Order: sequence, then C-alpha cells, then structure tokens
Amino acid sequence: MLYLKNSLLIFLLILNTSCKKSDSGEQNNVAPSNLVIAANVSDDGSGKVVFNASAENAVTYDFEFGDGNVKSNTNGVLSHQYSQNGTMTYTVKVTAKNAKGLATNKSVNIVVYVKGSNNGLVWSDEFDKDGAPDPKKWGYNIGTGDNGWGNQELEYYTDRPENVVIENGILKIKAIKENYKGSAYTSARLLTKGKFDFTYGTVEVRAKVPTGVGTWPAIWMLGSNIDSTPWPACGEIDIMEHLGRDLNNIYGTFHYPGHFGGSANGATKKIADATTAFHVYKLVWSATSLQVFVDDQLVHSMANSSSVPFNHNFFIILNLAMGGNFAGPVDPAVTGATLEVDYVRVYK
Repeated sequence: MLYLKNSLLIFLLILNTSCKKSDSGEQNNVAPSNLVIAANVSDDGSGKVVFNASAENAVTYDFEFGDGNVKSNTNGVLSHQYSQNGTMTYTVKVTAKNAKGLATNKSVNIVVYVKGSNNGLVWSDEFDKDGAPDPKKWGYNIGTGDNGWGNQELEYYTDRPENVVIENGILKIKAIKENYKGSAYTSARLLTKGKFDFTYGTVEVRAKVPTGVGTWPAIWMLGSNIDSTPWPACGEIDIMEHLGRDLNNIYGTFHYPGHFGGSANGATKKIADATTAFHVYKLVWSATSLQVFVDDQLVHSMANSSSVPFNHNFFIILNLAMGGNFAGPVDPAVTGATLEVDYVRVYK
C-alpha cells in the first residue's frame, strides 16, 4: 500500500512539473504584446527624461534614445540625460523581449530642451508671467491692412487683452468674430521691431495653430530696413504659416525681389497634428543658407548670397490673420481662433 502511495505521489509530481514546463514553453514562444511607452520630459532645461515602458510577457527592455546611446534593463523604468543644447526632437525606440528573445518594438518622438551654459542664446521670451506680453520685447501693429501691411485680411489688429494675453505660461493670440471699427474680426500682431533684431542665427518657436477655415497664423520676419527699403526689397522670412483650409500643411517661404507673392520661394511639409499639439518651428540662417524646419524636419531651404536681401538685421513677427488673399474666405461658423506660443528663442 505504501508502495502504491509513493508511486502515485511521484506520478503527480512528474505530471505537475511537466505542466509547468509546458506552460513556460508556450509563454516563451509568444512575443511580448501591448507595449506602452511613457516619457516624462523635464521642463527645467536639464535634458533629463524618465521613461516607463511596459509590455505583457516581457523580461527585458532595450532603449535606443535617438542620440546614439543605448541602455537595457528588466523593469522598463529608467532615466536618460540628453546633452545637445537647444530644442531637439528625438525618436526613441524600445524593444521588449521575452525569456526566449522573441521581441516587439515601438518608437515614440519626444521634444527635449537643454539649456547649456554656453548655448548661444541671445534673446528669448518664455511667456512665464501671466498678463500682457513684455513691452520691452514686443510692440504691436494696430489697425487693418489699410495701413499698408495687409493682404485684404478681415481683422482689425489690437493690443487688447481680449486679443492677446499670456496665461499659464502660454502666449495666446486670439481672433474674435465681432464688429470692431468697421472690421468683422479682431486679432493681434506682435513684433520685435525697434526692440530686438539680428543678422544670422537660429530662431525656435514652439507653437500650436488653430483650426477653422479662413484662419492664417504666422511666425515670420521682416528686414529691419523696411521703412527705407519697402517690401519685398527688405526681404521676408516665413518660418511658419498655416491655413485653416489646408490643415496640418506647414508653409516655409522666402520673399524677395523676383520671388514674392504668388512666385515666392517656398515649400510645404505635412505633419500629423499641428492644431492639437505643440511643434517647434525653426529657422537656421547663415551667410550661405536659410533653412526652415518643423520638429527638425526640413520644410524648405535656399542659398544665401549678396544678391538676395538676407544679410542684414531682421525682426520677428507673430500674428493670427483672418481671411485675405492667401487664407481665402472665412467659414461663417468660425467665431474664434487662438494661436498658442510656448516660447520664442534666438541663438547665435
């Protein structure tokens, strides 16, 4: 009887062990699934990012950070320090592996700002004080296109808090459908003319554009000699223009004699979510070239030389137009729109 009991016990142990090995084997033959990646990007300019990756049936995680560095761990939680000064977009790839090495991977894009001690920042506005924009940095164009700088647009530009305000660290330029001094809309147009201008360098503006057919937000620059050398001889650099009738298509354009208006030197870049997420719009300008980017993707470029007017000081403009020659008719249902700007930075 004891022999039978012992034999039964041994059989059950073998059976149980066999089942466990079978279950484990089946799991090892299944690649990890439901890979999720979260990234907490520090906003203090340190470049530190904390990643948290998780996946079912994963025992290791390999991280490729997009800057040439690679790390691995077993729990999917780690931090990485980016060192490139300025605002950069990185594609981070995470590969989750099971015990047998079967893998699943996923990539995410992150935007990281590193404030170096010698990164060449010469001017900026972080819009970190609620209320009106800093009058030491920004002035306004007031009025309509009748003042000589319009494109048959429908708005009246003001400096009212209803049209321009800083809230929670974001500059908001607001277009409003209202009857105001003979115009059907109001909005705002800010500029650094007479307060800051420069020749050559890098401009970065992190912004989110509005929806609505007929909206026309712009981040751009004009030659500081415009009062003595009228447009287009003064030169114009359009770092970003967006049309509500052409969603998510980013325009980068250069205007100068022989290339202005409908014959301007420009191109476009389609992105996924210009109206729902912030993106970094950038100009890299030197004595030999001008390049416009969105999230470090090239939109357009041109060669610079003494034959074009891009070798003297320019000032910066932020505005939200309604209608006009380029934007087209405004949808009557559009009663308001907002261009949001997180920061403007200029590096030399």
